[in-house]
Amino acid sequence: MSLRQRMIEDMQLRGLSTSTQENYVRVVRQLAEYYGKSPDRITEEELRQYFLYLRNVKQVSRSTCRIALSGIKFFFQHTLGRAWPTLNLVRSRQEKKLPVVLSVAEVRQILGCLRRLHYRACLSTIYACGLRLQEGVHLQVTNIDSARMVVHVSYSKGQKERYVPLPERTLELLRQYWVTHRHPLWIFPARLRGVSPALATKPMSGRGVQRAFRAALQESGLQKRASVHTLRHSYATHLLEAGVNLRVIQAYLGHSFLTTTAIYTHLTQDVENPAVEALNQVMEDLWA
Repeated sequence: MSLRQRMIEDMQLRGLSTSTQENYVRVVRQLAEYYGKSPDRITEEELRQYFLYLRNVKQVSRSTCRIALSGIKFFFQHTLGRAWPTLNLVRSRQEKKLPVVLSVAEVRQILGCLRRLHYRACLSTIYACGLRLQEGVHLQVTNIDSARMVVHVSYSKGQKERYVPLPERTLELLRQYWVTHRHPLWIFPARLRGVSPALATKPMSGRGVQRAFRAALQESGLQKRASVHTLRHSYATHLLEAGVNLRVIQAYLGHSFLTTTAIYTHLTQDVENPAVEALNQVMEDLWA
């Protein structure tokens, strides 16, 4: 059995998602290509130098470094059984960046630039339910509970299933789109040339959804550095501005810790505006 297949099976036993498995295999392959040899022949010192290269020469982002560390660490510790100290020494840099958030009007503007119904339905659902990209494209017909008006998010990060409210207009849009293909399993089946969506064996490509979003963003004329994930950030911020309790939003997003959800308190205008007004009043009195 090849090392690659052994690693994949180890990740399957660990219950890692398909996307995580792909990322981990990719970073181990990049490590092997860097040294031009099988990864099981790489020494601990070479591993140490590789992470120094990523940090000091390539200056990769925190997320890239985190994925590289997690994938390589999994391979060496679990597939090869090498508990090297270097793997516990490396840490990704902490970046305290606030996410980009779109206003409700900006979200509407971008979604309005989507010409193809399958992309508009998918991205509208991602925003309306606060989903991650892969959660959105992997929605199944049985995940939609129209009686209770909720969506059962089963393809979730860390396999933490949850229920989120389903807006009536979103249900109408999903029904309008589903009747165009009537796939028995997927709400958003793959769109392949020469193959009817009703016969697709897998869901729509996440990369295609990302490309559609970027094209719509460009057409909208907005200058924000937004992505599909920005719709999820915007969803949480808009709920908080509407007065929804932070712990409720935490449950909708599937966050394990409230501190993760609390970042949105820094992004809401309703929270910031009173502070700004108070500050202006203080400064006005100061120079009176």
